[in-house]
Amino acid sequence: MTIVVGYTTKPEGRAALARAIHEARTHAEDLLVLNVSGGEAYADPLLATEDELDEVRAQLADAGVAGEVRQLVRGKDVADELLTITGELGASLLVIGLRRRSPVGKLVLGSNAQKILLSVDVPVLAVKA
Repeated sequence: MTIVVGYTTKPEGRAALARAIHEARTHAEDLLVLNVSGGEAYADPLLATEDELDEVRAQLADAGVAGEVRQLVRGKDVADELLTITGELGASLLVIGLRRRSPVGKLVLGSNAQKILLSVDVPVLAVKA
């Protein structure tokens, strides 16, 4: 089985990666790390550099986790990309990071997180930084 994690270089993305590595080790599963951009902006702050992706690969190796790191910039919605790949793989778990929000912000979870939680057919582990 495979665990999928949505990774960004922001604190919530790094927290999601750390927890996904823990889950993969605990359950002896492979890990697919997805860094996704919808490609709407010339410089997307969620898109990792090649050096940052190499650091992720090193983290997987150091933890003894078999895994793959993919970066997708195909002009598709981030949540849709995560949902599609999670479904295609028949993943056992999807791990995502959540930002801390103000009390008013908590009324609206966030479009990607909300879409994922309402649409995915596998368990989701939502992690705060």
